[in-house]
Amino acid sequence: MERLEQLPPVRWMMAHPRLSAWVILAAGMVILLVIEARDVGLLATQWLALIGATVLVAGACVWIISWEDQDEEAGESESPAP
Repeated sequence: MERLEQLPPVRWMMAHPRLSAWVILAAGMVILLVIEARDVGLLATQWLALIGATVLVAGACVWIISWEDQDEEAGESESPAP
């Protein structure tokens, strides 16, 4: 496991977990979009708009999921009253 953590991409992912989650989720969503819409006959600008919207939706998903992380961090910093 330590050897895996020494790889530069893994170190970057550990240093930037939300950004890396956004990149991975966006890539997966774009791949699914291309697979499902390849026979629809979209124009290049329509493809760009769909891919851009998909990347933004992936970012919004990661941002919403991060709200839970912030709630947990806030709960840990508060000390219970005696």
